[in-house]
Amino acid sequence: MNRPQSLNDPVVAQTRAWVDRMVIGLNLCPFAKAPQVKGRIRYVHSEVTTPEDLLSRLGDELQLLMRTAPEEVETTLLIHPHTLAHFAQYNAFLDEADARVEQLGLRGILQIASFHPQYRFAGARPNDVTNATNRSPFPMLHLIRESSIDRAVAAFPEAAAIYQANRATMRRLGKQGIAALLAQCRSGAG
Repeated sequence: MNRPQSLNDPVVAQTRAWVDRMVIGLNLCPFAKAPQVKGRIRYVHSEVTTPEDLLSRLGDELQLLMRTAPEEVETTLLIHPHTLAHFAQYNAFLDEADARVEQLGLRGILQIASFHPQYRFAGARPNDVTNATNRSPFPMLHLIRESSIDRAVAAFPEAAAIYQANRATMRRLGKQGIAALLAQCRSGAG
């Protein structure tokens, strides 16, 4: 079951606040502002409780994104707060998610970016502040059109530098600054 993209939904509201304050506000993704401002990000709060159901919902959302014009929906955030709460399980699930993209014949057309409250980059310590670049309020899968990435990279030739700039931003903010921003996202969504 999916809830509509309503700001009355606290999960969607908190996620939108996170996109506004963290992702756009800190310029973690210079490509996020335009789709957000134009209302082209689809926020889906899925209440699934099992990885199997999430995989099914993911397939539905991938197909819906393919059937929808980019001018209407450029990207989708599939938020799933009731499954894969532990990062190790979520991380293992990403292989299944990528396999679903492949099964649907969408490799090279759509890709999945990963965000989780406990996100941890490979080789990073769990408490490394730079993990916060991919730490979202809830577990979610970001469904992205490859064509959108290509356009963004063409418009922003320094795209490879984004990762390092984001790490520097997280270090500058520190754990307390990041915690304060996340608290603002929670309170601003209420």
